[in-house]
Amino acid sequence: MKPIQLPPLSTEQSHELNELYRKTRDPRLRTRAQIILLAAEKQLVAQEIGEVVRLSDQAVRKWLKRYRAEGVEGLKDMPRAGTPRKVTESYREQLEAAVRRRPRSLDLPFSMWTLQRLADYMAEETGIRVEAETVRLHLKKLGIVLSRPQHKVSSPDPDYLVKKRRSRSSEIT
Repeated sequence: MKPIQLPPLSTEQSHELNELYRKTRDPRLRTRAQIILLAAEKQLVAQEIGEVVRLSDQAVRKWLKRYRAEGVEGLKDMPRAGTPRKVTESYREQLEAAVRRRPRSLDLPFSMWTLQRLADYMAEETGIRVEAETVRLHLKKLGIVLSRPQHKVSSPDPDYLVKKRRSRSSEIT
């Protein structure tokens, strides 16, 4: 098989690849930049480059061809197939606003949020149905953790606390 030859890199191309190699946080993109640099600067063939970067000859040739055809943009991952994400930025904002309010203030028949209740409420409000676990993960990103509800007895009676203290003091004696 005839080796893929890259034309000599211009100063600008070389600088761009070096910057990409040194500054990217994506290890796959760094490896692809390294492939191009090894091919252009060291004049290595696909098999030799593959041994250095631990990829197959076929994979190395693929990235060399993509670089020749598209430049640095060709080294980036193509969009992948699959279902697009359901949760939008707007959904996240509404989720945060909802979880920070008491359910009763939203005219709901319960006083504590659970993940399932929150998922159901958000489905009604936004039309986006996600699992309770998805809601939990998005809340975690916001730094919010729903813990088990701590039940406490209360009363609308304004003298409730006074009466409660009296009843406790009479139990002790």
